Amino acid sequence: MMRSMYSAVSGLKAEQAAMDVIGNNVANVNTVGFKASRVTFKDVMSQLIKGASMPQDNMGGTNPQQIGLGVAIGSIDTLFSQGSSQRTDNPLDVMIDGNGFFTVGDLTGSKSYTRAGNFGVDSQGNLVTAGGLYVYGWRADSTGKVDTSGDLVPLNLYAQLSKGASATQNVKIGGNLNANLAVDDFMTYDEMIYDSLGRSHIINLKFTKTGVNAWDISVSSADSALTNITINTSSIAFDSNGKLTSPAADSNGRRIIQLSITDSDGANSPQTINLDITDLTQYAGVGMEKDTVKEVSKDGNPAGSMESFEIDQYGNVNVTYSNGQNVIIGQLAIANIPNPMGLEKAGDNLYKVTPNSGDPDYGTAGTGGRGVLNPGSLEMSNVDLAQEFTNMIVTQRGYQANARVITASDAMLQDLVNIVR
Repeated sequence: MMRSMYSAVSGLKAEQAAMDVIGNNVANVNTVGFKASRVTFKDVMSQLIKGASMPQDNMGGTNPQQIGLGVAIGSIDTLFSQGSSQRTDNPLDVMIDGNGFFTVGDLTGSKSYTRAGNFGVDSQGNLVTAGGLYVYGWRADSTGKVDTSGDLVPLNLYAQLSKGASATQNVKIGGNLNANLAVDDFMTYDEMIYDSLGRSHIINLKFTKTGVNAWDISVSSADSALTNITINTSSIAFDSNGKLTSPAADSNGRRIIQLSITDSDGANSPQTINLDITDLTQYAGVGMEKDTVKEVSKDGNPAGSMESFEIDQYGNVNVTYSNGQNVIIGQLAIANIPNPMGLEKAGDNLYKVTPNSGDPDYGTAGTGGRGVLNPGSLEMSNVDLAQEFTNMIVTQRGYQANARVITASDAMLQDLVNIVR
């Protein structure tokens, strides 16, 4: 039988495989995070008809004579070029802009990797893929600090459904005490604080001028729950340039007055508050009225419940509570794969590591060559339809040509059979 017929058959098989890959690419043109594949061919073993000969004394050398025996698939490569961004504004949609893969898996420890960031939340608050796999990362401690050296764990958005109350411990005020006031004149300012149960209380700060550049501070409250308020120093003083000179500054340059508040309403008591008056000044002039003393900052908050959450560009999962607090509860793990083309497709937009892909290196987005995240967006398929249609035409013509070789070989065999007639 003719070798050309078997070579053409191998060509048909190879072109069919190429068309299968093209068809899969086109079918996944709208699949989130899909990476297109390509097929390359290689020739197979050739039959040696005549070997090469070296030059002789009176003749030159000759080249080998070989007949190829067909074609085979050289490789089917996954192309990990960046897909375009599709804006969704869904807080749980996130795409990787650059290298890396999201790490997902089940509770048995089996992990997979994906570029599809269309995540959701299950009934227990777990961050999951569309297929129900857990999204892995690192959980934050109660202060919002993430230790990325620890083991990967499934992220849960309901791990901190509520934010506990926090007592006010530090208050910083600023503004101006009017230098034009006469001795015994005063200015007042009301400050809201929180106790350990999250209840709010109003304390009144009274600034009374006692002399040249000298003032007295007293603290009181109309709140019946606050039974006693003491202050460790009541005298403050300014220099001739309107700058504070007393109380003395601490090692951080802050001028602190300490309040001690007794609470009879069940909260931790006494409550100690450091009142930072470093930014107070004493000037005279237009606009320097009695209400220029203002709060600069303070801590403490009432209890709050979860209102919303979002993922930022570094993979931090931020939760916003009804009390205005914003807390990081975890961070997504991004895996760097040494040889992404060595990964094995496992369906559901997932990849598995293989002996040739290398072991994943886990880290956070934007570090170690990993891409940053684009929140509220999804990575679109990187399939180029123009290229796929061109490949489809070339593949179809290649298939037709191989089929024509079989037809021509069959005609030659028919002619051979007809010789004996």
